[in-house]
Amino acid sequence: MNDRIIFGATGLEVSPICFGTWQLSPRFWGEQSKTDILEAMNVAYDAGINFFDTADAYGNGYAETVIGEFLAGKPRDSVVICTKVFKHAGPDGSRYPDLTPAHILRRCDLQLKRMGIETIDLYLLHCFDPISSLPEVTQTLDSLKKKGKIRSYGVSNHTVEQLRAQRRFGAYDAVQPCYSLVDTRIENDLLPYCQAENVAVMVYSPMHKGLLTGKYTGTETFSDFRKDLPDFQGERFRTIAAQVRSLEPLAKKYELSTYELILTATLMHPGIHVAVVGIKNPAQIAEAVGAMGKTISRQDYFAIRKAFAMDGTSKIKELPIRELPIEGLWAARSDKGVTVRPSVRSPHGEPADLLKEPR
Repeated sequence: MNDRIIFGATGLEVSPICFGTWQLSPRFWGEQSKTDILEAMNVAYDAGINFFDTADAYGNGYAETVIGEFLAGKPRDSVVICTKVFKHAGPDGSRYPDLTPAHILRRCDLQLKRMGIETIDLYLLHCFDPISSLPEVTQTLDSLKKKGKIRSYGVSNHTVEQLRAQRRFGAYDAVQPCYSLVDTRIENDLLPYCQAENVAVMVYSPMHKGLLTGKYTGTETFSDFRKDLPDFQGERFRTIAAQVRSLEPLAKKYELSTYELILTATLMHPGIHVAVVGIKNPAQIAEAVGAMGKTISRQDYFAIRKAFAMDGTSKIKELPIRELPIEGLWAARSDKGVTVRPSVRSPHGEPADLLKEPR
């Protein structure tokens, strides 16, 4: 299978499924087998996935190093690499937002060295830095592009207002926001804007951190960061898991797994070009690849949306949230102080104490 799309105004030719490497952040997901992930990358590559996503923050550069091992010996033009920049990591272990020109230039050179490449195909600002000059940030990215160190650039975890402001100064042609059929709030603003402006969209966590894969009953417990997320706790966890399992007959109608059905429906949105999926072992590749080139009827698409709808008639209720600024970013918490899915000003959704390493 060799499905390819033109990734918006970037002009990059990519597979609609992107292999994500967030799972190589031990502080989120625990230790993962590098051998398994490298094997999974190669299986994905052989199956037609040519788009790979990573970040400077994932394992403090570890994920980029693994990407470099994967790339060794492969034709460079056969793989499209996306990575991100944002945090300043000090020798004392301190971490803080830094999109100053000097930091971006240093990190880019280090990232190229880690991956053993001369050019990054897509370079994203991982989060919004409120005290870095937008014109200066853009001038720095343009200088990297002129030098051939990056081919295109964009943003991740930005609101539509932040993206609109960035685009006044340069060609931010791609975005990477959080999106799943349980958390569709970017459909209200970011996705319509991107459609109108031909901004490429690659969504992360389309399987809602694994919850939409169909493998959970709602009784499981977790040792990774999901143990602190309300969607993986109590009645809410059981309700969402039950709704996912209720889609099994629909998946069988199309000879798809539940995983494939969810990814297929996600990619049917005209504003979404690519879904970034986290793969931990080779066995998970088949289902991810199985969603490429598939479609379902409009009626069945909206049946899936109804299962996860969060309006007044739904079985899954929206959680009460309020906003608070953290290190120049936005996180959302419930009245009980528990971090929940983001509000409209929170384009990401990780717990506040995990924002030290952005997703």
